[in-house]
Parts: sequence; C-alpha cells; structure tokens
Amino acid sequence: MKVLYATASSLTVLCAASGASAQTFPSPVPQVTDNNSQLSVGASQLDIGSSFLQRLGREATYGYAARDNSGGGGASQSTAEPLYRTWAETYGTRARTAAQGTFVGDKRGTLGIVGGIGATVAPGLNVGFSVDQSHTWIDVPLALQTATLDMTQLGINASYSNGPWTVAMAAVHGFARISSIRATALGSAFANYRGSIDGVLGELNYTYSFGQSRIVPKVALEYVAARTDRFSESGGFLPVTVADGRGERARVLAGAEFGHYWIVGQQAIDVSVYGKFVDNFTQNIGAVQVSLGNNAIGVQGIRESRNGADAGAAASWILSNTARLYANYDGRFRTGFESHQGTVGVELKW
Repeated sequence: MKVLYATASSLTVLCAASGASAQTFPSPVPQVTDNNSQLSVGASQLDIGSSFLQRLGREATYGYAARDNSGGGGASQSTAEPLYRTWAETYGTRARTAAQGTFVGDKRGTLGIVGGIGATVAPGLNVGFSVDQSHTWIDVPLALQTATLDMTQLGINASYSNGPWTVAMAAVHGFARISSIRATALGSAFANYRGSIDGVLGELNYTYSFGQSRIVPKVALEYVAARTDRFSESGGFLPVTVADGRGERARVLAGAEFGHYWIVGQQAIDVSVYGKFVDNFTQNIGAVQVSLGNNAIGVQGIRESRNGADAGAAASWILSNTARLYANYDGRFRTGFESHQGTVGVELKW
C-alpha cells in the first residue's frame, strides 16, 4: 500500500512538472502510519520507566536486607548488620504490541545494565541511588519502519521498616536518543530526535513470616510521564515532520509475594513468586500531528488496556551476610500487549 501511494504521488508530481495536464492536483497528505515508530518509542519509554521504578522498589524492600537470617547456620541477626550496599545487574526484555487504531503493531527488544549504591542511615531507614543504561530495538514491520532508543535513567529509592510493615518510594528521570528509519518508494527517510521520562512509585507491604516462609501482601501506586521531541525526516520520498508527543499513565498495583528460604551450611537459597493485579486508572496519551507540506493529520498514540496482570519469580543465592547472587523473571500481561524480562545480578554489603 505504501509503494502504491508513493508511486501515485510520484506520477502526480511528474505530470504537474511537465505540464502534461492543466489540472491542479491536491497536495500529498501524510499517511496515518508514517509515525508508527514514534508511537512505539513513546510506549517503550513508559514501559522502560515503569520497569526501572519497580526494580528500584524491589531493591528497597527486599526482605533479606532487614528480616532474614542470611548468615545461615544459626548466625545471629545482630552480628553483622552492614550499613552500605552496592548492586549491579543486567537484563533483557522482549515485548510485543498488537495493532490498535492506526498503529499496526510492533516488536521490541531491550538490553540494559544497572548499577546502584545504598546505605542504612537510621534503624529501619534505607536509601539508595541507581543508574540504568539501556538500548532498545523497535521493529514495526507492517509500516516498514524501525527505530532504536538509547535511554539513560537516574533513580533514587528509600524504604522504612517498622516490624512487619515496610513503606518504600522510588523516583526516576530518564533521557533518550532516538533514531528512526522509514522505507519509502525512493529510499529511506531518516530522523534523529530526543525523548525523556519521569516517574514516581510508592509501595506499602506487610510481611507474614512463618518458619522459613513468608507471604507479603503489597499495594503500590505508580505514575510515569514520557515525551518525544518534534522532528523532521530527511531523505526518502515525501519526508514528514512530526510534532512532539506526550503521554502519561497512573496505575495501582495490588498483589502478593510468596517466598521460602533454605539454610545450606553457612549459606541460604531464597525463592519467591509474585502476582499483581494492575489497574491503569489514568492514561492521557495525546494525539500527534504529522505534517507534509501544508497538510497535517492527527494520529492517536498507543494505550495499554485498562486492566492487566504482572507476575514473576526470583531466586537468590545468599553467600553470606555481605554477598548474594540473584536472578529474576518479570512478565506483564495486558490485552494486546505482552512483555517478558529476565535479570541477573549481584549485591555486596559492608
């Protein structure tokens, strides 16, 4: 369809230039799919920011930090309460969005690395700072478009535990470099532009411990806003200009974690699973203006379904009071959207 459109437009321009016809032809109009990759970038930024927020929240509330006898072998909980910690992890994500409205659907892949530091500043009170660097590949095959998204995020987190209660918060700011390619009848049209995200998360949980097992009901409130800058394509046939795009999402997540640990000599193995119900009670995803010459159209951005679910699992090999290795899986399931993420990392304390 894109090739036929481009061919027809080419013939219109040639006929007008040669004077073969006195008829006045209308100016070409941009297609509703011309900025599909930009819509996918906007949705990716919201998802990447949300994922980082939730990892920061998990880091702030991980039970081993305050409640588990991680020394194993009958070690005293009060023997070595480290004041500082650092962590490093790498992750990979695969996601797919189905068609909605004028958006024809996409496939995304992300690789990232995270580093962080934290400290116990008062009994039960922990704070931390983290940096996330990721690279995302976006493919919109039915629109003949691809894009890359390089995102840097800065995040802070804090938690306070009092008996079985823990309250945590996290905040992130991210900035991105974006490149896109759109196939046309006369070669590819290119664009480079910028993006940004901001987000906050608050979480409350309560730990029921029985033996070496636990049940942790959780409720969280999350808000993320994303923006992409205006850009003009270069090259190709009939390059378009796209206005800046904005979107914001607020949601509540409610669920529980179920975990158990085993003491193995002076070490411990901890495993857990979780499930959350997700309600996207606010989504303001604005329409984006796409211009070609004097003509412009508005294209609606990508929205998540109102309700969905998150689910995942985690395993930690707690080597001592000061070191652990861990691996996590996180899945997100919405109508028309799925995301699967795997993470491996190490945490050190002193």
